Amino acid sequence: MSADRVVVLAGGTGGAKLAAGMQDLVGDGLTVIANTADDLETLGVHVSPDPDLVTYWLSGEIDEERGWGLAGDSFTTFERLAQLGAPDWFRLSDRDLATCLYRATFMGEGGRQTDAQAQISRALGVAATVLPMCDQPVRTRVSTDEGWRDLQTYLVAEGGTAPVKGIEVNGIEAASPTSEALEAIASAEAIVIGPSNPVISIGPILSIPGLREAIAAAPAPLVAVSPFVGGRAVKGPTELFMAAIGRPSTAAGVASLYRGLIEGIVCDAGDPDPPPEDLAVLSCATLMEGADGRRGLAARTLEFIESGLAR
Repeated sequence: MSADRVVVLAGGTGGAKLAAGMQDLVGDGLTVIANTADDLETLGVHVSPDPDLVTYWLSGEIDEERGWGLAGDSFTTFERLAQLGAPDWFRLSDRDLATCLYRATFMGEGGRQTDAQAQISRALGVAATVLPMCDQPVRTRVSTDEGWRDLQTYLVAEGGTAPVKGIEVNGIEAASPTSEALEAIASAEAIVIGPSNPVISIGPILSIPGLREAIAAAPAPLVAVSPFVGGRAVKGPTELFMAAIGRPSTAAGVASLYRGLIEGIVCDAGDPDPPPEDLAVLSCATLMEGADGRRGLAARTLEFIESGLAR
């Protein structure tokens, strides 16, 4: 494969797993721009779920069975905090809590979130670069019949099952792309939108003023990988969020959100719905089972791009 500099937009397990496969292929030529709109402050620390999830997949520390968290980690500190009366709905294991405490301290002393994540990645031996989507605080909120709440409250505390009536991303107008993100996009040889929730994971990234335009102006070809396997999301409430914005839970529905950016889309061979008609389409198995599955999908995606998107 000739693409040595690859940018992946990611948030959530699907995008993180694809990024891990890409890192196996291009090493330090990979840059992942990760969603930060579902960050939260809890237990005195700054939790950044998507950048950390990506980092743990890239470092090989992820609990693959759960798809999140750190393999073999304990919850000793969290359990004592809960015993003392701290909120207990967002569980953080000991090593994960250490990551979040480091970030909170770093940023509390005036450091950028971008630089904090870079140090975390270096310390964990990650070859690729993991970039938060911006350094300004941006937070997604969700409305249901019970009213508005932060995204993590909806997803974790409430289980993420209630129909979604509205979505807003607070702070997005004041956010701006970092110089690192803009440089990575401009110098990329391939840009891939990972199989992440297109509304709450990729949507905030593309909503940062100037970032979508930078991607559109980049010389690299850009493709998306659909998050639907066999017509369903592998995990998470993607269908609920697609319904909330009036789009079908299909590869074509996902592609409609990226119109004007992507030149092609990778769809699961088992999808029952027709793919978008106005894009190059690669139909293949997209369920990433094990390291071979992650590398395989990454390789097929890059080959699709390098073939001129002809399938």
